Amino acid sequence: MRYGICNLGIVPIRLEPQDSSEMVTQVLYGDQFKVLEQRKKWSRIRIAFDKYEGWIDNKQYLEINAETYDKLVNAKPYLSKDLIQYVSDKSNNLYPIPIGCDLNILDVLDHSFEGHSAFTEKDKTNIIPTAFLYLNAPYLWGGKTPFGIDCSGFTQMVYKLNGIALNRDASQQAAQGEALSFIEESEPGDLAFFDNEDGQIIHVGIIMEDNYIIHAHGKVRIDRLDHSGIYNIDKKLHTHKLRVIKKIV
Repeated sequence: MRYGICNLGIVPIRLEPQDSSEMVTQVLYGDQFKVLEQRKKWSRIRIAFDKYEGWIDNKQYLEINAETYDKLVNAKPYLSKDLIQYVSDKSNNLYPIPIGCDLNILDVLDHSFEGHSAFTEKDKTNIIPTAFLYLNAPYLWGGKTPFGIDCSGFTQMVYKLNGIALNRDASQQAAQGEALSFIEESEPGDLAFFDNEDGQIIHVGIIMEDNYIIHAHGKVRIDRLDHSGIYNIDKKLHTHKLRVIKKIV
C-alpha cells in the first residue's frame, strides 16, 4: 500500500483520471490518503478523513511512508483557522492555504506557519459562528473552501472545524446521527436534509435559531426553514423539500 499527503492549498479530486473529468471533492493542505491505484499521470486515492475515493494528479501530492501516514492519521486535529493564510518553505516560497487545513504536516514538509490555528475539540456551540465564516461563498460542485463550496462540503468543513467528523456527501451525512421528529425539537447546529421527487437526499444545511437555515445554494446563504422545507427569501418560493432533521452531536 502507498500513502500520500496534499502538499498544496487546494487540489481537485476527480471522478475519472483526466483533467476534464468532474470534480467530486477536494483535498486541502495536510489531508492524508491511501493510494489505491497508481498510473503514469494519475492516482486513485481514499481520503483518510471521510474514506472518499477519487483520482488525483500525481503532480499534486507528495508520497509518504506508512509510519508517517499512521502518525498523521492518529494525531490530534490541528487546523488553520484563517480564511486564507500562507505556509512557507525553507527557501521562503509561499503557499496559500484556506481555512480547515491540517497543520500536522508542517514538520513533515519543514514548513512554517504564522497564522491562527487551533487543536480542535468537539464544540457544538461554535458551529453557527463558524458557518458564518463561509457566508456568501460561491457554490461549487465538489468544493470545500470559502472560494467555492457545495452543500455537503460546507457542512463537513464547518463540523470539522469544531472537532466533529461528517461524511462527504449529503446522502452519507444523512445516515449519521439521531433523527428528530419535528423542527421544534432541533437546536442550532443540527442538520436538515432534503430530498428530490425520487426520495434521494440531495441537499443539506445547518439549522439556526428562529427557523432559519444556512446552506450552500448558489452561494452560502440564509433562508427560512419550515415543515415543508427551505423558503427562499429572494425568490419567495420553496426550493427544497424537507426529508429529515438529524442531531449529530
